[in-house]
Amino acid sequence: MSTRMLKTMRKPLATCLLVALVAPGMAFAETAKEKQLEARVAELERQVQLLLSTTQQQQGQISQAQTDVTAVKAVQAQQPAVATVPAGKQPIQVTTITPGAAPGTTVKIGGFIKADFLLTQTGDGQLADDATGRALYLPGQTPVAGAGGSGEKSDVDFNAHAKFSRFNLGIDNVSDKGNKSGAFFEMDFFGNSLGNQTATNTYGVTLRHAYMYWNNWLAGQTWSNFMDAASLPEAADFVGPTDGVLFVRQTQVRYTQGGFSVALENPETTVLTGTRNPVTGAWTNAASNSDRGSLPDLTLRYGWKGDWGTFGVGGIVRQLKVDNQATGADADKIGGGLTLGGKWVMADSDTLHYQISGGEGIARYVGLGVTADTAYDVARDELNPTGVLAGYVGWRHAFTPKLRTNLIYARSDYDNDSVLGPLVTKSVQSIRGNIFYTPMPKVDIGAEYMYGVREIEDGRKGDINRVQFTTKYSF
Repeated sequence: MSTRMLKTMRKPLATCLLVALVAPGMAFAETAKEKQLEARVAELERQVQLLLSTTQQQQGQISQAQTDVTAVKAVQAQQPAVATVPAGKQPIQVTTITPGAAPGTTVKIGGFIKADFLLTQTGDGQLADDATGRALYLPGQTPVAGAGGSGEKSDVDFNAHAKFSRFNLGIDNVSDKGNKSGAFFEMDFFGNSLGNQTATNTYGVTLRHAYMYWNNWLAGQTWSNFMDAASLPEAADFVGPTDGVLFVRQTQVRYTQGGFSVALENPETTVLTGTRNPVTGAWTNAASNSDRGSLPDLTLRYGWKGDWGTFGVGGIVRQLKVDNQATGADADKIGGGLTLGGKWVMADSDTLHYQISGGEGIARYVGLGVTADTAYDVARDELNPTGVLAGYVGWRHAFTPKLRTNLIYARSDYDNDSVLGPLVTKSVQSIRGNIFYTPMPKVDIGAEYMYGVREIEDGRKGDINRVQFTTKYSF
């Protein structure tokens, strides 16, 4: 090949070599750009999908929230109206706390915490260390020389406890047709001691009230229909006018129409038997309870109330019965009694509380059982009901809306059968004065002095002095 031809071919060959070398680089460059674009497109698609998914979730949450709001409004529409919640405060909850209850059901929780501090001195003997009479006034436990007492004055005994604190729960419902129903439960801690005063001061729960009602009907345990709880005056003591008051809680079936009520109540006969030692001439008395009655106690009451106060009359008819196959005792009698009382609003600052009751065979209902319903004559195998006349009067005066005082006198007398001998209780009476201060709503601080006397059939007497301080927070 000639030199001229070589020179002629060198240029195109160089051009071809240049193209061959540059073309792959250009191709690689084009491929990288495409990949970057594809990656960016893929990232944008991912972000769009993520945005769409988030939007769908938010729409689902909004839809669920709207459903929940609709459900809550439907529940609220079935419930009675509630007070408006103050600005800045949220309600504890917006749905019922009793999901198993009928629509429109309301719940009430209440009670109080009460602490008592007592200084007690008796004139004719000592109250036992664990006596109930050291926690509250029990007239039948006042020592009398020869009848449970030594005849010597006791030292001052100090006791403190909180066992009368209580808790209650009420359920009420009104149906669409206007029918009313509900239930009430209350307990305190005046049960048998589960511990001791050395360390734990533990006490058992006591059932006070447990009943249901439906319109005019009531069934369960509550105050006896023979009793008028609304007429009780205020006292630091558990009861107050204990000597002369009707005071019983028991299971019953009751019907109420307006001011009238009638009930069939649990029967229980309390019995005293007297025994005389033929050698020494000394008498002893044995107390017992008989649960052999075949008929419930029948009680009736009618009451009135107004701005002037309250007034009511009541009656009871009951079967007294003993039936003991081991001793051969088998006797029964009919007992009964009447009561009237109430409270009279004498002025803006003064109220009078009063009650008088009488009958035969009703001693179990008076004064927390000062004595027994009946005597049992072993020789004749018969019951002789105890005659009772009891009552109290209490005057309340309010010095200011926060400061008030009460003066209370109570008494009961018993006509005992001669077969019981000279040591049974003939009468009990007490007088007490107190003062209460309410520094703020639901908080009460009180002090009370009480003097009581118990007399037995032969004329001997024993007395009790007590100073009591109390604090109470109600809720």
